[in-house]
Amino acid sequence: MRKRLPIELFALLYLLAYLPYVLAVRWLASVTYPPLGRALSGLEILPATMILSGALTWAFVGLSGWSKDAHHREILGVSLPWPTRWTVLSGIGTSLLLFTVPLSFTFAGVSIPFMQLLMRGDVLVIAPLVDLVSGRRVAWYSWVALLLVGIGLTLTISHRGGLHLPPLAILTVVLYALGYFVRLAVMTKIGKTGDPKTTRGYFVEEKLVAIPLAIAALAAISLLGLGPQGGELAFGFVQVWSSNQLGVIALISGLLVVVSVFSLLILLDPRENTFCVPIERAASVLAGTAAAYILAAMSLGPAPTVSELSGAVLLTAAIGVLAIGPRLRPRPPLRS
Repeated sequence: MRKRLPIELFALLYLLAYLPYVLAVRWLASVTYPPLGRALSGLEILPATMILSGALTWAFVGLSGWSKDAHHREILGVSLPWPTRWTVLSGIGTSLLLFTVPLSFTFAGVSIPFMQLLMRGDVLVIAPLVDLVSGRRVAWYSWVALLLVGIGLTLTISHRGGLHLPPLAILTVVLYALGYFVRLAVMTKIGKTGDPKTTRGYFVEEKLVAIPLAIAALAAISLLGLGPQGGELAFGFVQVWSSNQLGVIALISGLLVVVSVFSLLILLDPRENTFCVPIERAASVLAGTAAAYILAAMSLGPAPTVSELSGAVLLTAAIGVLAIGPRLRPRPPLRS
């Protein structure tokens, strides 16, 4: 039987892809786009990012051969990858992540570490909840980690004097948490088998739903013309393709595909969510914090505050508890 690569290796590769992704997104939202006299907003770069990442995802699926591991349905004599009802549901959850993650790095006056704490802390809370709903026992280390996360978030928010987030930023955090809950619930039910074929098929089927749905949702908002947000999305669907920043948007899209592959490989590890989720969160928290310092050195954003670093330390401690705790459990006796 072929030995699985260690989950820690996937986490390292995730971090190495996520760091330049964060830097590129924040840089794009910070430098002036001459025709507008300001930086492009998160909504103005989202449509092109989604479209290009979708095209690159399908190029990867075709070149890697992962499509053959998905379920198929014959349409007009052609066998095509086809999602099940469960991967449709997971794709809906993932579509929420596809546009909330890049948005989270673009809010003026809101530091990357603070958004990281809110979004990553939420997911650490969600992981044991999903295990409970799925009938899995939640061990002592999960409750300890939840306490640490709660203290970290409380300290950071209180030192900040409250959330003080733009309405779109609050909506971003809520939709991100909802998307992750749905995704983890489906993964726990059908995806965490340890079979590489299942993992590859799951990736294909999930993205088959998530990418078109995310693009369609953005297009609907744009067509409805809902205030300035609709106009920004319209720019992102039309004018952005002739901008001189399209190369950076293409880079962001490519990195997003790489991150999504390693994220899925980590989360679909057959071990419990209270182990796998912290491993993935650790990579993103470390990358986000490192990116904040790099951007501060480039005068493109604030450095993490003491309270934000304190929250990050507590969150990292929670990650450590959740990662080490499962390995302290006694091994079952060998059968004779």
